[in-house]
Amino acid sequence: MTQSSLRRADRVSAILERVSREGSVDAAVLAEEFEVSPATIRRDLQVLEEQRLVSRTHGGAVAVDMAYELPVRYRTGQHREEKVRVAQCAAGLLPHGQLTLGLSGGTTTLLLARLLAVRVDLTVVTNALNIASELVLRPRIKLIMTGGVSRTQSYELVGPIAEEALRGLNMEIAVIGVDGISARGGLTTHDDAEAHTNRAMLRQADKVIVVADGSKVGRVCLAQISPLDSVTTLITDRSADLDQVEAIRRTGTAVVVAG
Repeated sequence: MTQSSLRRADRVSAILERVSREGSVDAAVLAEEFEVSPATIRRDLQVLEEQRLVSRTHGGAVAVDMAYELPVRYRTGQHREEKVRVAQCAAGLLPHGQLTLGLSGGTTTLLLARLLAVRVDLTVVTNALNIASELVLRPRIKLIMTGGVSRTQSYELVGPIAEEALRGLNMEIAVIGVDGISARGGLTTHDDAEAHTNRAMLRQADKVIVVADGSKVGRVCLAQISPLDSVTTLITDRSADLDQVEAIRRTGTAVVVAG
């Protein structure tokens, strides 16, 4: 895929990664690299500044505090190859036959949902609006959607309504997306309401699989979803820090590294 064929969300995600890594970007350089007009790049940077993700300068933009949560539409393009490998591995590990599966929100769980859309033997429980929209037109998949208050950052329904709905359901497996996972911090995310709702989901599952690309392994975010003792398996990729992976294994959690 050429740079010019990138969708806007993927291009903006790439710009955000560059700003986060290098501290600043030059609009003219970006326009040449992505094979778009300087005006297009200026519009991209204006949108990001309006969302307080960058601060524009004459000729480019500089980083602001990037510690907060990026909107999911911009996270989809980050570490995409790793996320695809993790999702493919998770799809391969799920048992065949009738299965009730919980899916939390997240970019990797969304990729997994797309892989599972061809199955005919699934009941999927989710609080993620984008996952529901992927599966709702699949007549052979039974889709159960929680209620709740929508989070624009993650497209998830969260809060007491979602948690009450989840407490009335039983799942054989829950696949949970996280913003961080470590031996010290357990499963963590940026938002406390999201953490509470994800905790309600995993408590109703016989087994819990966490899907996390390597950039999230070793990271500790604000709100804990759960300690590691609630996790059956972590699926990550080869970019994960080996020491962090080994520390997680020592807690008793199985770790599968997608190739």
